[in-house]
Amino acid sequence: MGESILQALISELLRPLIERYLRERGVKAFVGADQFFYIDERDITQRIAPDVYVLPGLDGPREERVWKRWELETPPSFALEIVGRDMGKDYEDSPVAYRALGVRELVVYDPDWTPKSKTRVRWQVWRQVKKRGLVSVLKSNDDRIESSVLGCWLCVVGEGGARRVRLGVGEFGDTLVLTDAERAYELEREVTALRAELAAKRDRAK
Repeated sequence: MGESILQALISELLRPLIERYLRERGVKAFVGADQFFYIDERDITQRIAPDVYVLPGLDGPREERVWKRWELETPPSFALEIVGRDMGKDYEDSPVAYRALGVRELVVYDPDWTPKSKTRVRWQVWRQVKKRGLVSVLKSNDDRIESSVLGCWLCVVGEGGARRVRLGVGEFGDTLVLTDAERAYELEREVTALRAELAAKRDRAK
């Protein structure tokens, strides 16, 4: 089943944010989105396509169209699943597939959760626990959760069709990691302010 426009927009914003965040912290990893991972070479029906994922130890960019678990040295360290129209798949089937894949941390985000929801949960976090495999460690309707693998927070910002998932840093994730466009805008503001300050100094010196 194809992804919704909202799923695509969330992934398109978050993937490069995670990529740059890890790179700037010296973490070698490839960050991808919406590619199939084949889990068992004896059964090609066993596959899962994370909305965003992190493969540790690999450089990018990559040309692979799909990943084969049996050809990888390590499984993904992180995977984000954005709940789509098939709620049962993302709530029930996906954790089973990610457990078989061996992912260290799975975050399931449901953009259709509302305060009136009775069966939906905004966030679910699953992590590898020794001898138990991938287990559910958190269910939360807060606007953010902490990722132990990424070392930062995942925060919901915006409303309606403008909802996005952003990275937050700091003790409680209150400081958002800037996108490339936001960084360029901040740099332009700083340059403009510096030029104005220099012009004012020249005027006073006349």
